Amino acid sequence: MVETQVRSGFGAPAAPAQRNRKARWRDGRLVLGVLLVAVTALAGAKLLSSADDTTTIWAAKHELRVGSPLTDDDLTTVRVKFTSSNDSGKYLSADADLKGLIVGRTVGQGEFVPKDAAVTQADKDRTELPLSIATGHLPPDLGVGDVVDVWVVPKEDGQAAAKWWAGVRVLQVDSVKGVAGGSARRQVTVDLSQSDLNRMGAALAAINVGEPTLVRKAG
Repeated sequence: MVETQVRSGFGAPAAPAQRNRKARWRDGRLVLGVLLVAVTALAGAKLLSSADDTTTIWAAKHELRVGSPLTDDDLTTVRVKFTSSNDSGKYLSADADLKGLIVGRTVGQGEFVPKDAAVTQADKDRTELPLSIATGHLPPDLGVGDVVDVWVVPKEDGQAAAKWWAGVRVLQVDSVKGVAGGSARRQVTVDLSQSDLNRMGAALAAINVGEPTLVRKAG
């Protein structure tokens, strides 16, 4: 008789566990992919945000002549990125109401439409007054379209300054003239209404013996 040895399955040695090393590598690659997608999304959002940092204003399709009605048929919208809100505020926004506005001064073809070029008929019937202003008697960054009060400071001591016009608009500002120091002056043209003309004679007499001073109004 031949004896055959039979081993029970319970006694067989256990095979060593095989860990999936590739799965760990794949998990790392997945995390890296998610991070790349997140960074790309953030960069895209930032780019879109900076691209939208523009202001939509009106520009002239053709030359706009003084006195003609201002309508959207003569205008086109352009998106411009200004370096400051002060600069953007000098031009006519595309959402401005054009009803009743006329061209107050000539605007060239393709030129951005300045706010001071879009006026009412009452504004058109105004008088331009040039003033020679010492550099210390006006804001250094005074620009076209700013609204100022015109004061006259007497040159003689003991006399009080007087405000002659309130809320007049600046039409033009020339560059600095003369030498440095107190003798440097700028010529500023302001626009006066019909009611402002009532004080013209007395104001010019005061300016003749005093120093005109421009105080810019906020807003």
